[in-house]
Amino acid sequence: MRFKLSIIYICQYLDVRVTEQAVSISGKRWSETSTQENGMKRSEFRYGKFQPVIPLPTRIQHDQVKADYTNGILSLSLPKAESEKQKVFKVNLS
Repeated sequence: MRFKLSIIYICQYLDVRVTEQAVSISGKRWSETSTQENGMKRSEFRYGKFQPVIPLPTRIQHDQVKADYTNGILSLSLPKAESEKQKVFKVNLS
């Protein structure tokens, strides 16, 4: 299982923790925008902590997770647990 998460803020700190059932991403963000119109300058600053917890649809091998953070994109590779790979479901036909 793979997913990518775009982090649109400048992160001063980023921590990724994984269990068999969820991914927790926490960090501190900082964002600054500045515009100038009609001789007036407007600046906005946004900062704070964030910590989303993303539940996973299937169990994973939490000790085999790989992560990469490049240009504001966090990519995670989450291999399924062996027990999940071998599940077979019977489908009833009507």
